[in-house]
Amino acid sequence: MIILTPVRNITRLFTIARTLARYDALWPLEEAGVASGLVAAARILAWRSAEGRPGERIARALQELGPSFIKLGQALSTRSDLLGEDVAADLSELQDHLPPFSEEEARATIEKELGAPIGELFKDFTGEPVAAASIAQVHFAVTSGGEDVAVKVLRPGIEKAFAKDIYLFRWIAALVERTCLEMRRLKPVEVIETFEETVRLEMDLRLEAAAAEEMAENFAEDPDFRVPEVDWRRTAKRVLTLERVNGIPVDEVDQLVAAGYDLDEVLTKATKSFFYQVFRDGFFHADQHPGNLFIGKDGELIAVDFGIMGRLERPTIRYFGEMLMSILKRDYRRVAEVHFEAGYVPAEKSVQAFTQACRSIAEPILDKPQNEISIARLLAHLFQVTETFEMETQPQLLLLQKTMLMAEGVGRKLRPDANMWILAEPLINQWMDEYMGADAMVEEAVTEITGGIRKLPRLFADMEKNATTMARGGMKLHPDTIKELYGENRGRRPVSTRIYWVIIAALIVVLLFI
Repeated sequence: MIILTPVRNITRLFTIARTLARYDALWPLEEAGVASGLVAAARILAWRSAEGRPGERIARALQELGPSFIKLGQALSTRSDLLGEDVAADLSELQDHLPPFSEEEARATIEKELGAPIGELFKDFTGEPVAAASIAQVHFAVTSGGEDVAVKVLRPGIEKAFAKDIYLFRWIAALVERTCLEMRRLKPVEVIETFEETVRLEMDLRLEAAAAEEMAENFAEDPDFRVPEVDWRRTAKRVLTLERVNGIPVDEVDQLVAAGYDLDEVLTKATKSFFYQVFRDGFFHADQHPGNLFIGKDGELIAVDFGIMGRLERPTIRYFGEMLMSILKRDYRRVAEVHFEAGYVPAEKSVQAFTQACRSIAEPILDKPQNEISIARLLAHLFQVTETFEMETQPQLLLLQKTMLMAEGVGRKLRPDANMWILAEPLINQWMDEYMGADAMVEEAVTEITGGIRKLPRLFADMEKNATTMARGGMKLHPDTIKELYGENRGRRPVSTRIYWVIIAALIVVLLFI
């Protein structure tokens, strides 16, 4: 871990404040109450350029501050509850483009990671990268076996640079929690910890390869969605090699039309693939901007760049699916009840009041023409009522909301007069019948009970082991307690164990009669 002294932290914070001040974007630090004197000095000393919206200005400042700040800005684009919807939307457009590093550095990394000379691994390796971002850049190559591939290489020293900046971010977040009581509910330290975990995962390209392969398996039987094949022989922690794919970017509408593609069909395929990722698999591509989606020669959707992925547990999927369906039906009472059932809103809060809040948020959006309805923006507004109802922040839903916003943007590019959620409604109905019906609920209950039974023997063994340890001196127990645990004589099976096996027998009987 890189340790920075408070003096160095303050010096770097002043540098950040001056950069933000130049773009007239100091308001996040001012509202958080961080080092007000230092922030005021930065405002006085910095020359300012105030062009554009607040979100655009802060995005430009983060771009100048470098890779860690670009990634932080993109992460914060999911937090409209922190920054407001307009600023979050501007941050979602933050471009992750940086000058490339040299071909020599890329070659050196590849050879070190893969343990072989470039000439043995590739018949041809292009010098100029085709894309350069904050964490890595991509080169095209041809393998020794003649396959066209794309090779992703981490930036030299990027891990150390991120570690230094993340330490600073944690220090600032802790400062905010100590000095600004109203910000504690938003858990700034936890936000940075989540960001740190995400970035660490992105910087191990083996994990990105595994994510690509998992998604490929999920869509193995679907001709409408394809994932490039992973070349595991040429993949390591800092190098990822994938099959090179060719296609038209999904937002290049004129090119798609000229190539003879049916835009309605393209939108339908995009909607289905997004729905299956979220509701069927609970594993979704969380960076679905147009630069990562292409249309192949057979009209299939091709996804690339699997560094940022989202996962949803089955209870969360059920919650989200029922909430989405209830919103589309304008059943606001049910929207509210689902939040309470999921435990997202404290039980002591008023269901009626939360129902009223849901209606006030949804009606202005659902009352728009079909093509202007944005469920992603509706969710953003809904998350903003968290302060009133003390609703805990749900990071997985914030990431999903950001991904939905991207998907809606792609849909509007393809067909400005259509709405992906109207297209998805039959899929949602089918999903509700399959996963929310009585048979599905019984099956899930049986699965949970069976899983619980499988865990019981180990649980009981651990309890007996702990009881034995305590009885032998690990913890002093009263003699009567030991007798209760083990019975009057040591040769007899402990009372507690007999009770546990009675419970197992009862559960088995229940299963037999379900």
